[in-house]
Amino acid sequence: APEFTAPASLAGKEFKFALKDALKKGPVVVYFYPAAFTGGCNTQAHAFSENNDKFAAAGASIIGVSLDKIATLNQFSADPQYCAGKIPVASDADGKIAKSYDLQVREAKAGAKNTRGEEIGHGFAERTTFVVTPTGKVAATIGNMAPADNVAKALEAVQQLKGR
Repeated sequence: APEFTAPASLAGKEFKFALKDALKKGPVVVYFYPAAFTGGCNTQAHAFSENNDKFAAAGASIIGVSLDKIATLNQFSADPQYCAGKIPVASDADGKIAKSYDLQVREAKAGAKNTRGEEIGHGFAERTTFVVTPTGKVAATIGNMAPADNVAKALEAVQQLKGR
């Protein structure tokens, strides 16, 4: 899996996320999503935060990645309805990380608004989740499906890794 570092936020606090460091502690679920504060992404962040304990029990950590600015993610990561302070989200403002994972990055849509009625103003990475083993291999790629199913599949993949 491509190595990356990015500004990230957990519970509204900014920090520097490095995949290499996270992998020292166990598998990492790297999930790319189109935009914070939009329907499917809100559902997905909520599902990951609700299941965070199950991922932790299987030895895995989670990082969400979008093209949102870090200021937006500071709010999203702390919002009790979404990340709820449990899972960190990283800013891939120029889409370079998404592209390094061979994901399609679509241009910003003029006039596209989020669930808070704000103009989004950035491009979108396709919703895809990668389960990365501590050695940096991609054990599972979970593509186009409903956000909650995406989380369930990622959990299944992580639990299978633990079972090995």
